[in-house]
Amino acid sequence: MDAEVRAAEPDSDLALLMAPDLRVADTAAFRSGRGIRPADDVMVIGHPLFGADLVTSTEAIVTTGAVSALAGPRNDRRIMQITAPIQPGNSGGPLLDGAGNVVGVAKLDALYVAEAIGDIPQNVNFAIQGWVAQVFLNSLSIDYRTATGITSIDTADVAARARTYTILVECLQ
Repeated sequence: MDAEVRAAEPDSDLALLMAPDLRVADTAAFRSGRGIRPADDVMVIGHPLFGADLVTSTEAIVTTGAVSALAGPRNDRRIMQITAPIQPGNSGGPLLDGAGNVVGVAKLDALYVAEAIGDIPQNVNFAIQGWVAQVFLNSLSIDYRTATGITSIDTADVAARARTYTILVECLQ
């Protein structure tokens, strides 16, 4: 189905897409209360390498890792560094805490890092902080859910739930 870009924030690499005919079984909730910390476990849900010759699956793929730092390149606090593998196709997918709450949005920046250091980074990936996405949605008067629970649940249960609201988005232009 077609979707329309309703708003974009290039500095944060975020966009709001509207697809009137899209129905999802569930919605994500942003984490509220205590923020994510370095060494906290995280999970990324997405569709890596979709459309490439090496398509892994049309089903949403789950990767896990941890928060490495609460700042990204050049100490940018809008971005956090994570160890969860991110490939083309994961960008824009939710970064979830152990309770299944959104704490960020996956972002692939390997080329930026490679250009800066002259080498391909290993286990260095990034995500837009969840609060940045909330500010973006607030600026557009878009309602979203929050959850205060930080009690971890089984990783497979987090993944199963996230697959109900994570969809593949392809840009055809």
